[in-house]
Amino acid sequence: MDERLLKPITEASYLTADNAGRYRAILRYFYKRHERMQHFLYPEEVYAHLRQFEHFSQYTMEMLEHDLNQLVKWKNLYARQETSNVKTIEEFKKKRFRYQCSPYTVEIERMVMSLENMGEGFGGSLEKTLFDRLYESLRKLSEAGKNTDSNLTDEEWHRIWTDIYDYFTKIVQNSTDYIAYLSSENIEDRMMTEAFLTYKDHFTQYLRDFIISLQQTSLQIESVISGLPSKTIQHVAKREADYQASIPRLDQQTLTAEEIQQSVQEQWDNLKEWFLGKDGRPSELERLQNSTNETIRRMTRFVQRLGERHQHFRSRKKDYLHLADWFAHLTDINEAHCLSSLVFGVSHSRHIYAEEKRTENIYSDIWDEEPSELIIKPRARQYREKTKPTAIQNHKLEKIAALNDYMEQKEAEQRMIEQYIDQNTITFKSLPVIEPQVRKVLLSWVGKAMAKKDRTIKVESGRVLTVGLIDETLIRLESKDGVLHMPNFQIRFLPQEDDDGKRRKSL
Repeated sequence: MDERLLKPITEASYLTADNAGRYRAILRYFYKRHERMQHFLYPEEVYAHLRQFEHFSQYTMEMLEHDLNQLVKWKNLYARQETSNVKTIEEFKKKRFRYQCSPYTVEIERMVMSLENMGEGFGGSLEKTLFDRLYESLRKLSEAGKNTDSNLTDEEWHRIWTDIYDYFTKIVQNSTDYIAYLSSENIEDRMMTEAFLTYKDHFTQYLRDFIISLQQTSLQIESVISGLPSKTIQHVAKREADYQASIPRLDQQTLTAEEIQQSVQEQWDNLKEWFLGKDGRPSELERLQNSTNETIRRMTRFVQRLGERHQHFRSRKKDYLHLADWFAHLTDINEAHCLSSLVFGVSHSRHIYAEEKRTENIYSDIWDEEPSELIIKPRARQYREKTKPTAIQNHKLEKIAALNDYMEQKEAEQRMIEQYIDQNTITFKSLPVIEPQVRKVLLSWVGKAMAKKDRTIKVESGRVLTVGLIDETLIRLESKDGVLHMPNFQIRFLPQEDDDGKRRKSL
């Protein structure tokens, strides 16, 4: 690992310091003057500039000198003593300085300004001409590589390689940022608005032009990259190292020839992997094409949804006029009725629900019950039900009669079930054709017992029974209303002493 990655960048401290606003304003002024080829500034110039703004109305020269000294400590500024116009010893002792921003500061401010202009979203674009430029540069490299003994200078080799990697870098950065921009949440929210319909044709055409240019040029680029021999790249790396070595530099942090050649080789490997893929994995070019196609499909879906929403609220006047004309040309009233049923459906349909229940038997079927009567009340606002005072009636006799009927019904069910008990067991496989009521009772016992951990329940008659599975086969349980395929269950009634033992154990 490069040791430079482990060192803090003190030049960026001014961005998050306590007085970051003052530091940033000072260095932004230094940066703008640096871009105008004015590299050295006096403190008086900086102070006069800052005093123009309301935020620095209470700013003093002493505060500026303190800030400049701090920026010098952070290596954002270089201080140089001015000795050319000194006339007295006192002026020399005051150390009148000029200040120059450091290279790190220039690059940091350049980056910060690009971030400010970018805003909160992604930038980027899909420039279809970049692929053509990259192809032309690669073709020049291929032609130059066929004759490495040509008269091309190191500067010309450097220009060819710089053009190739610059175009490649712009393609990757711009396309990645633009696809991320189209996939961001804010843009998707805007796509769902009707204002997007105005721009959808322009967006779609822009993406389709990029896809067409990508498809037309990508195969040519891949062919050139695949055909370039490794010795050509090695020759380019060597000439690039020679070119960098020919530039006079006084600092001691210049890269060696081996590091420059390794950097060029890594850049070429990245470019080759981006277009051709590696180890069977799809290339980034293919992923870019798939992402662009998916963006077009997503836009189409948004437009379709907006169109459906717009269609839902549009006027149907023409549809109604067409139907009216259709009805007007019909001569038969029956045909008009048929057309009306197809267009408008069943008219005056009502759904009535009766909540009354005639019996408490949960096993009774609906077709065995008597129909319910429902009194329809008028919807008039003035309608009031006629009431008259009545005496409190005693329904004790009716309750006793209903209870006796229920007990007789249960005793009849019990007698029917007793017919199928053989030695305190009921084996479903051995049962003859049984009544539906008996089947419902037996199946309810099985359901309740299977819900218990010990498969044992106590029924209404007071007896305790357990349910077990004889084997895994399926049997046929026939009743008067149909045949049921079910597992081979057996119901066994426990003796009275076992029942008492279980109750004592539970207590």
